Amino acid sequence: MNGEAEARRVGAGALVGVSVLLAGFAVTVFALNVAGIRTPSLLLWSAMPLASAVAVISLAGVARNPALPPATRHFWRDLAISTGFVVAGSLAHAFDGLRGLPAMTLSTAAALGYGGSVVVNMWAMVRLPLRFGSRGDVLRAALDGLTVLLAAGAFSWHFVTRPMMDGAGFAATAVLAASLTMALNLLSLFAVGKVALAGRGHLAPGVLPMLTLALVGGTTIAAGQRFVDEPWLSSAQVAVPVVMLCTVLAARNQARAAAGRRRVRAGRRLPSWLPYVAIAAVDTLLLALIATGHDDALPIGAVAVVLTGLVVARQQTVFRENASLVARLDHGATHDTLTGLPNRALFTERLDAALAADDQDTPVSVALIDLDDFKTVNDTLGHGVGDALLVAVADRLNGAVRAGDTVARLGGDEFVVVLADIDEDAAEAAGHRIIAALAEPVVAQGHELLVRASVGLANGHSGQDAADLLRRADIAMYAAKHDGGGGVRCYSDVMAVSIADIAALGAQLRHAINDGQLFLQYQPIVALDTGRLRGVEALVRWAHPERGIVPPVEFIPVAERTGLIVPLGDWVLREACAQLAAWRSEHGDRAPRMLNVNVSARQLRETGFVERVAAILNETGVPAHRLTLEITESTAVALGEAVTRLDDLRRMGIRIALDDFGTGASTLTLLHELPVDQLKLDRSFTQGTDTSRRDTMPAAVIALADAVGLDLVAEGVETGDQAARLAELGYQHAQGYHFARPLPAAAVQALMAEHPPTLATADA
Repeated sequence: MNGEAEARRVGAGALVGVSVLLAGFAVTVFALNVAGIRTPSLLLWSAMPLASAVAVISLAGVARNPALPPATRHFWRDLAISTGFVVAGSLAHAFDGLRGLPAMTLSTAAALGYGGSVVVNMWAMVRLPLRFGSRGDVLRAALDGLTVLLAAGAFSWHFVTRPMMDGAGFAATAVLAASLTMALNLLSLFAVGKVALAGRGHLAPGVLPMLTLALVGGTTIAAGQRFVDEPWLSSAQVAVPVVMLCTVLAARNQARAAAGRRRVRAGRRLPSWLPYVAIAAVDTLLLALIATGHDDALPIGAVAVVLTGLVVARQQTVFRENASLVARLDHGATHDTLTGLPNRALFTERLDAALAADDQDTPVSVALIDLDDFKTVNDTLGHGVGDALLVAVADRLNGAVRAGDTVARLGGDEFVVVLADIDEDAAEAAGHRIIAALAEPVVAQGHELLVRASVGLANGHSGQDAADLLRRADIAMYAAKHDGGGGVRCYSDVMAVSIADIAALGAQLRHAINDGQLFLQYQPIVALDTGRLRGVEALVRWAHPERGIVPPVEFIPVAERTGLIVPLGDWVLREACAQLAAWRSEHGDRAPRMLNVNVSARQLRETGFVERVAAILNETGVPAHRLTLEITESTAVALGEAVTRLDDLRRMGIRIALDDFGTGASTLTLLHELPVDQLKLDRSFTQGTDTSRRDTMPAAVIALADAVGLDLVAEGVETGDQAARLAELGYQHAQGYHFARPLPAAAVQALMAEHPPTLATADA
């Protein structure tokens, strides 16, 4: 590919050299023949078709370059076709000149050739895609372009077209030539404007200046025909080679950029001052014509009037769009862009207004609504579905409250309602209406979703502080979540103490991780047939300096909410692996064969988790196949796309266990989709009191595990009868108080000293 690019670059350079020679030759021969015919006529006409043919080759080469995007290749292909028409037109023009026709006269064949070039050029410019931000941009660009084109047309008429027609006595060929010349002039300006608008998004740096020079320079040279009286000379003899040279240079720049992969700049609008310059130029021309009494004063004056109207229309579009923008900015400053609800700023304003009522006894309530498990929707179904769900929730909330109540979105999945002039019972009823309105399934982008929300209600009255009322609603909402979610809680002072305790516990937990207050206990996993120790599950405990042993059920949820579960989980994994390594070093094969460690969805979603696990295993020397990471069904559901990290862990040799199996609603789906090696049967099946079902479900689970090739561990075994029954059903491993409660590392160490270590006689 590099060889092809180099060949294209060398070829483009050679074509530029040939074009320079032809353009220089055309200018030299033309200059020699200004005072009279001093060279053969063939030399005057030969450079035109030759330069055009060289340009066709150059443009076609760029159009075939696979490194360019399709829109760019199409543009250069169209230019190559347009230049092909110039080849035909210049050949016909040269033939006419060599057989004695005046050089400035165009035959039908020559006019069709040049005219075809104009048409294809127009087509190339029209096809070049534009990029605008709004319909207003499109309208203003059109008005600006029309203004510039009309101004250019006025100058072209006065300085080029009118003199050509006057000099030829309005003959048909002269009218055709004048019309084509004027079309070329207008095309020049149109092309410059269109390429300036769109070309920067598709053409390489350096292309636009060359094309502009070709179009404007060629037109300027053609305009010099009015100063040439000799019938053997035509400005086209110089204009065509010069225009073709500029075109070849533009193609060379595009080829260089494609070879070097230089980034093309984005498109930009025409300069806003350009229409005003055009009007000023036309007005100056008009004043000059009036002063000299020229016949063109009237048409040029009409053009000046039209131009003024176009600029006025342009300014009106700017004024209207600015007014619309100001209105949108005002609305955007006070409303949520996704749901259209009032935002925090407008909510605060309306709550302040409700609390500022003259009557100090006017009741005011605030209901704070937070969706339960909304993050799971974003993680599993994508943010598009999450956004659609938020919009649907906003509509439901508006329908569940009174017309005068303010429903606002504070951010994320958190909404708030200002309930003004409403007593406490009615406010609580409104909270329950909100829960009921959200209970109906929501269809978001084809997904039918069940919405649960926690509503915190704070009742107050006018004269109170808005921030304090919102804070109390926030505390009540967290109390509703702590109760399991999906309900309404009204604020009480007891809640504030409870929430404060939880916040304090989170701060203390951070110190506990760093200060050595945490320790591990290990619950044995045993073989049911022999009672031998097969593995251990690491369980974290907290020795609080003031509260004593804090149970995991209290601090693990706090760790989840605060994000401390990540450093806590890393500590547990490192400590447990180090302990297993020590046991294996001292006791060899009598050490537990497997180490089970619990991990949360938050840990698995954390960037770098897999790498940290690998580093801990490498640091402690524990083989990856000795480690089993346990996840719950709710953890698996919350993983979303992060479930791929389980595959990464398994490829390292780590085993994955599904804990509390049978308690969720998506068990079979999870078994099909998750990379799992082991199932841990929930204690509800091993301790069931319904004798008609206590064997049925464990038997069904073991049949399922055998069918998909998974290991099974029965949890919560508390009696010998339960252990015996599970063994008869075919279970091989179990754990529970019948064998041992969670033990400190020293107690497990003592078990390993036995030959063999057995726990079958332990009692609850």
